[in-house]
Amino acid sequence: MSSSPLSGAVVLLFAIACGLSVANVYYAQPLLDAMADTFAIDHATVGIIITLTQVGYGIGLLLLVPLGDLLNRRRLIVTQLLLSSVAVLIVALSSNALWLLTGMLLTGLLAVVAQVLVAFAAHLAAPAQRGHVVGLVTSGIVVGLLLARSVAGVMADLAGWRSVYLLSAGLTLLMAVLLWRVLPSTETQRVAGTYAALIRSVFNLFTQEKVLRDRAVLAMLIFAAGTVLWTPLVLPLSTPPLSLSHTQIGLFGLAGAAGALGALRAGRLADQGFGQWTSGVALLLMLLSWIAIGFTQSSLWALLLGVIVFDLGLQAVHVTSQSLIYAVRPDAQSRLVAGYMLFYSVGSAAGSVSATAVYAWAGWIGVCGLGATINLLALIYWRATLPTGPTSVPGAGHALQHAVATNQPVEQGRRQVQQHRQEQ
Repeated sequence: MSSSPLSGAVVLLFAIACGLSVANVYYAQPLLDAMADTFAIDHATVGIIITLTQVGYGIGLLLLVPLGDLLNRRRLIVTQLLLSSVAVLIVALSSNALWLLTGMLLTGLLAVVAQVLVAFAAHLAAPAQRGHVVGLVTSGIVVGLLLARSVAGVMADLAGWRSVYLLSAGLTLLMAVLLWRVLPSTETQRVAGTYAALIRSVFNLFTQEKVLRDRAVLAMLIFAAGTVLWTPLVLPLSTPPLSLSHTQIGLFGLAGAAGALGALRAGRLADQGFGQWTSGVALLLMLLSWIAIGFTQSSLWALLLGVIVFDLGLQAVHVTSQSLIYAVRPDAQSRLVAGYMLFYSVGSAAGSVSATAVYAWAGWIGVCGLGATINLLALIYWRATLPTGPTSVPGAGHALQHAVATNQPVEQGRRQVQQHRQEQ
């Protein structure tokens, strides 16, 4: 693990790059109705656009992200960004639904560069600051996600939905150039072995690390709930009696800006040993938010409140989970995040395709019922897998946090802390 601290400027660039990459996955959410009209796709099945993007993301998580433990990450990141720019151009220039869906699949596949960047930042950060750095970089992802919805809505009204992807292709290309200039060109020794062995080791980690299994299931559930909320939201907002424009719909994405604050604070709490209980409180907030979201068609203020609380809870759980799993195996951070985020992708894809189907069958109330049920399952699962020992030990540091996360005795964690200090 690198002992060189990350400068604030480099962390900021990591965050911006992650935000731009993830934005490519979420531009389509407020544009689904426009895309459906352009290519004559039925509204009940238009969620396939988001689903294919998430499927591509899942494939990329399994096949591309683990390469961060095998290859030079600087070259890997820049190459992925260059190819991502091409994929986004395919979407922008698509002439029929087949090209659109192909472009969206490739866009999702290559957007996983954000997770390579998160793992790289965690690798470069000092252990005692890892949660904080992960929180900062993840906050960039949150902001990128939110701005994607807002920018997409505004640009679609001004210049059509294709302009969104043309701009993204240019920005992604620019980011590739900037990262080539600032990322370290040399790294510590990479993992030995073949690519096939590397991919198999991702699944081996699930059998070896309980914290990875638990947090991956939580990721699947919370992000399924997230796409249940965001994928069909454009449909009730764009039709009577609300009849909002793409710009107005996109602005609702900014309501989740509190999620970025949640990411920052959750990272600090995880560093202090409060990761498990931070997750529990955040999951409860997500569940309660559906009460307000259920009043969307009669009160946009209720939707505003619900979205703020929902995104705050989601990002707090997400950052806490990453902080806990990165502490488990510093030598396998890219593979850990690949396994964790693979479950995220499965949940997101299932949530998006089920949400539009439920909306066509039971309307917005049905969607809210589905989302609340998923969040309730997540809360129950968190409680069922909660370690029986102490779960918050302020000042215990990186090694003790690992002990708590993996249900080891606290005294064993304290011995690891002492060993770590001696090694320093």
